[in-house]
This record gives sequence, structure tokens and C-alpha cells, in this order.
Amino acid sequence: MLITKSPTKEELAAAAGKTVADILEPDLKVLFCGINPGLYTAVKGHHFARPGNRFWPTLHAAGFTPVKFEPHQEQELLQLGYGITNVVSRATANAAELNKAELIEGGIELVEKVILYQPQVLALLGLSAYRVAFGRPTADIGLQEQTIGHTKLWVLPNPSGLNGHYPPKKLAKVYTELRAFVDSL
Repeated sequence: MLITKSPTKEELAAAAGKTVADILEPDLKVLFCGINPGLYTAVKGHHFARPGNRFWPTLHAAGFTPVKFEPHQEQELLQLGYGITNVVSRATANAAELNKAELIEGGIELVEKVILYQPQVLALLGLSAYRVAFGRPTADIGLQEQTIGHTKLWVLPNPSGLNGHYPPKKLAKVYTELRAFVDSL
């Protein structure tokens, strides 16, 4: 296990607006798409790096990874056919700092990225962000009718530890549904 110090308040403040590089290559099975990087993630330079974010434990619990990856192992997802991007690339203290126009613009850019890289499934991690970015106000968790070319869209709950609607077991269950769908393709 890699042990690192927590960022200082100054480091976190300086991370506002920074970006984190996509983990991306053509023809992935699943491109996981967060809403935007948090400040902690931007400081660390790895997706879902904040302690308490449940992305990495949930991927393992749902069978996407053979072991629980740590954020610094994110590149290893590519070997398994998975990648990571975000709807909006700029880091903020929380997603509530994003405005509707940013989410819509991010959705447009995401569509362009998906057309270019053609993953089998785009898994959007955040129902509210999906609804705004893609103009689908009544969308729900799960497989969507909408596609981007041949890419299927699947909406998952945000894995943030702040998402109290989905405790770890419930979160793993809905992510497992996506994995079973991908395995059937």
C-alpha cells in the first residue's frame, strides 16, 4: 500500500481548476465517467483519490478488478478494458460548484470523445449530472435508451462517500449489474 501525506489547505486551494489526465484508449469495454475531479484528486493526480470515495472498492466488489486497486494503479484498468474520464475536466471542491452550462458543454465534449474512442459502454457516475449534461431530466439509474453511435450509456450512482442513498452493498449491487451487462456483450 502506498502511503502519502494529506494535501495541505494551500495545496487544495491551488488545485482549483486543474485537470486530471484521462485513462483512455480506443475500444474499451467500459469508459467510467465521473462528474469532475475533486481538489484532493487534482492534487494527487489520480482519479477518485480522496479517501472515502468508494469507486475503487466498488469496482472490486462488483468484479471489475481482481483486487481493490489504489488510485495510483489507475493505468492498470486499461489492461482490463476499462478507462476513466469526466464530464467536466476542471477540479472543484464539490460538483455543486459546476453550473448547468458547464455540464452541458462537458456533455458535448464527452460525446465527441466517445465517438473518437468508441467504448462499448459509457458509464456515467452521477444521475443528476447525466440528466443535465445530456438533457434527460427523467433518466434513472441503469441502461439508457440513448446511445452514442454504437456505445451504450449506463448511469450509475456517484461513488462519493457523500452519497448516502447508496451504502457500499447497494452501490456494489448496481455496479455488478453493469458488469453482468458488459460480460453479456
